[in-house]
Amino acid sequence: MQARVLSSVAALAVLLGAPPLLAHHSFAAEFDASKSVKLRGTVTRMEWTNPHVWIYLDVPWPDEKTVSWAIEADAPNAMFRQGFRTNVAQPGTVMVVEGYRAKNGTSTAKAMKVSLPDGHVLFVRSPEHPQPPK
Repeated sequence: MQARVLSSVAALAVLLGAPPLLAHHSFAAEFDASKSVKLRGTVTRMEWTNPHVWIYLDVPWPDEKTVSWAIEADAPNAMFRQGFRTNVAQPGTVMVVEGYRAKNGTSTAKAMKVSLPDGHVLFVRSPEHPQPPK
């Protein structure tokens, strides 16, 4: 009887852990390496969540007043190892993000290089696309 209960609990744990694994994607599945973008904008918020940190910027756009961008960065521990801290990019901070646009045409990008107002530069690289845009 205990073996059945233990097996059931183990199976349930595996099933509950599977969706986050399936949700992770590769660079090539979501982003277009031929469409680089350089965005200078104001941070509205940051989400330090797994599997990626998300930076939200309001960017002045030539045809419109402001466009809100969602920027995917590295995993929180990778960002932290490079010196990026949760208090570095508070709402209102102006930063420059270089990266690649999403394939679906939305205002979403994968960050490859983040430049902060104090001159600190953070390189965010995916395994499939290790070089920052030129």
